[in-house]
Amino acid sequence: MKRSLASLGLALAATVASPAFAHGSAPAEHAAHGPVMSADQIYTAFGWDFDKAEIKTEKVADGLYVLFGLGGNIAVSVGKDGTLIVDDQFPQLMPKIKAALKDIGSDKVDFVINTHWHFDHADGNITLGKEGSWIVSQSNSRAMMLDDHIVNFGPFAGEQKAYPEHALSDITFDRTMQFHINGETIELLHVGPAHTNGDAAVIFRGVNAVHLGDVFNNAGYPFIDADNGGDLAGMIAFCQAVHDAIDDDTKVIPGHGPVTDRAKLARYIEVLTIIQGRVQALIDDGKSLEEIMAAKPTADFDAEFQANEMMLPSFLSRVYASLTR
Repeated sequence: MKRSLASLGLALAATVASPAFAHGSAPAEHAAHGPVMSADQIYTAFGWDFDKAEIKTEKVADGLYVLFGLGGNIAVSVGKDGTLIVDDQFPQLMPKIKAALKDIGSDKVDFVINTHWHFDHADGNITLGKEGSWIVSQSNSRAMMLDDHIVNFGPFAGEQKAYPEHALSDITFDRTMQFHINGETIELLHVGPAHTNGDAAVIFRGVNAVHLGDVFNNAGYPFIDADNGGDLAGMIAFCQAVHDAIDDDTKVIPGHGPVTDRAKLARYIEVLTIIQGRVQALIDDGKSLEEIMAAKPTADFDAEFQANEMMLPSFLSRVYASLTR
């Protein structure tokens, strides 16, 4: 059984809300997609090998670290009140993640914040929820965890199964939430549909850092889960809201890629806005997705965003799906 909040000796202020749509309802009509892969096939497609994977640790500030492994980056607040992490990757990696946590002074995970419900950021819930960690997410993310879904990457798609009860969010919020832990205030912010319909940015006010999950990707173009509520315009608006809520000294932790700064986030917003305008203009001219891809509306950014043969078709197809939905 999970410990009571009072026994943790924390001041937890939360705006708690019920899911925005009922269990079993679909957020949008799904578009056509390529072959639907199982979880193991998706791991292979992304080149993930859990046995060979290493967990690398970067200190961002006193009491705040980032763990890099496979899947989404994990932020770790560790201190006198316990351990709070943001995202948790995979149960297959949990022994290695726990070893890395122990190295920075953490004996157990008290809280897990899921930035969203996708498997590479939240499947670790399956282990940590069973061990008594309190799981927190935006309310729409919990709703998505209740059912099976197809995650449409464009050229191919992946199955994501419903989470077992012990891996679901214990605490949800609608727009904002605050933790007071380890000597600082941690703010959770949801702006609206972006990477998914249930994204959360996590702002560490004391050490001046933010984790944006996959709303901000610093390893290439973002993935927009347009079939499950994601939205390009919403992603831009979400990033802008976070940009405006931080300052030039804030350390910015992306869902994937290295820790960076506010200037890089601003550049990301700028490029996505330009691409949105170009693709929308082609759509307004009656161009098909194939014609838009042939027009190469991202060409002058592809090197900067490390585009490859898998990423680019996926990105453009999800931009198109978002703008034509």
